[in-house]
Amino acid sequence: MRRLLFLNGIKAFEAAARTGSFAGAGAELNVSAAAVSRMVHLLEDRLGVLLFERKANRLAMTPAGRAYQSGLTPIFDALASLTAQVTAPSSVRVLTIGVGPTFAMRWLIPRLADFRKHAPDIDVRITTGGAAAPFGNDWSCGIKLGDGKWPGLVAEPLFAANLVPVCAPKLAAQLKRPTDLKGPSLLRVAHSPNDWPSWLKAAGVARVTVRGLEFQFYGQALQAAVDGLGIAMGIRPYIDDDIAAGRLVAPFALTVPKGMQWYLVYRSFQTEQRDFAAFRRWIMRSAAGPALRDKGRKK
Repeated sequence: MRRLLFLNGIKAFEAAARTGSFAGAGAELNVSAAAVSRMVHLLEDRLGVLLFERKANRLAMTPAGRAYQSGLTPIFDALASLTAQVTAPSSVRVLTIGVGPTFAMRWLIPRLADFRKHAPDIDVRITTGGAAAPFGNDWSCGIKLGDGKWPGLVAEPLFAANLVPVCAPKLAAQLKRPTDLKGPSLLRVAHSPNDWPSWLKAAGVARVTVRGLEFQFYGQALQAAVDGLGIAMGIRPYIDDDIAAGRLVAPFALTVPKGMQWYLVYRSFQTEQRDFAAFRRWIMRSAAGPALRDKGRKK
């Protein structure tokens, strides 16, 4: 027989560890903070292990508590996901993807029609994600740019995030070599100030101060480049479709690694769920396409 120790105490501990307080756990579990404290005390007594150090104004987990919580939270997440899946109407199949706005607009959404051909009965929901957003409890998966290290999550690489300048074809005709680049025409992205300096250094271009228009997101800078307002730093896969369609040109062959990659991120138990499995197969196949088509690239 499987031995399960005091499930109410385990649930109380996990909630307190995750929220950082007995009060927060009590609000989540709809009981008092004192009741949570009592259940955690009982759990510690039964385990024979101290899980929290009680301090004046806060809880601090012991090493045993951190180890226990790191294993419990994925189990409860999996249980919640399984329950939602079992109780949902059989006709409703929902896949929730956490993704940043630029990736969604410039790569994922234009390709969702193809995914629907392969899985027409799956209802895809796109929610706010991005590199800085925490992985949502309701997400089936996420698409993130980073180093692939997200504790408690599986990260499978999709794209190498290489940097390459891009601009409208008319402007590209004026650019023969990297030294033709001028600071006022170089469009900036506020959260990635090192993109241009990294590329210019690799190209051997000195004494260029990047001072073109600044935008919050890559998508805005790339649209400005399409409209002829300057030269944007392109990053894959944001530029794939515009280059293929001829809206943007990469006037120089040099690409520089950004130092990060795009990853499909998910909890390990999701591999057992057929809707996620279908999406994973599709996006891995789609991401394996050509990085940059030769069309529009000037040698």
